[in-house]
Amino acid sequence: MRDKIIEIILNNQDEFTSGEELSKRLGISRAGIWKHIKALKEQGYNIESVNKKGYKLIEKPGDLLTYKNICHELNTKFIGNKIIHFDTIDSTNDYAKEIASATNEGTVVISEEQTKGKGRLSRHWHSKSNEGIWMSIVLKPNIMPYKAPFITLIAGASISSALNNLGVKTLIKWPNDIILNNKKISGILTELSAEIERVNHIVLGIGINVKTMDFSQEISDIATSLYKENYKISRVDIVRNIFTEFENLYLDYINNNSKDKTLDICRKYSAIIGKDIYILQGDDKELVKCLDINEDGNLVVEKQDKTIREIMSGEVSIRGVKGYV
Repeated sequence: MRDKIIEIILNNQDEFTSGEELSKRLGISRAGIWKHIKALKEQGYNIESVNKKGYKLIEKPGDLLTYKNICHELNTKFIGNKIIHFDTIDSTNDYAKEIASATNEGTVVISEEQTKGKGRLSRHWHSKSNEGIWMSIVLKPNIMPYKAPFITLIAGASISSALNNLGVKTLIKWPNDIILNNKKISGILTELSAEIERVNHIVLGIGINVKTMDFSQEISDIATSLYKENYKISRVDIVRNIFTEFENLYLDYINNNSKDKTLDICRKYSAIIGKDIYILQGDDKELVKCLDINEDGNLVVEKQDKTIREIMSGEVSIRGVKGYV
């Protein structure tokens, strides 16, 4: 009911909407309308209440990641058409996997906090309340399973493009980290459910550090946030931009089998192409030079003996010679 109330007020935000009109349109009492208005104010909506005039939205909470806030100026075809918002959850990816078979493609699970957030290779992802963007997108592409890993690159290109659109000069550390000032600001976790010749669904998890100022000692040297780097940007604006960028690149790949736009972005914003890097695989550590990202989305490197090697994203981790990148 609150979503319906705020939708009406959002669509009529330059004028007052009377309690009587809301009551008639929604089929509840004016006292019931007032209770919902009060709850919306507590959520952060600045709603002016004037006797005999009604209610008018003065300012919406630019940082609350609800469906109504995100979709109000969102122009995607299907990404974000359904958003399931939580105040807290163990893992958005885990919940998205539970509902994936019964929900539409493009459904987004988003939470203000994760208690058991996870990253690649089962690493813990710190996901404190209201400090970041913790979300998962359900995808159901009609592609062969071997084509699914490229969607991680699409996500990385989308996040980096979205943040650069908003003035944040980010780079991509292949395959799934977004870098700002040589530290990690965002990570991607792609989980696949498939049979031999078909994809059942993909859950694309995205975590972005937005407001976090204090990081634990174990990650303080490699992690940062937008606020820590003096970028004060609305989480809602970031999410909208990511949805738009992702949908465009995703549809180009799924419908046209085209990788060109994604690869161009991944190369343009690469944090490692042309650099010496360490390839980490288990206890092994190898120094190589990163040459390119090939048409399959794999990393092309030159070994110390000058031979060329192609690396798939699931095989390794990467570190810079002098730090994280």
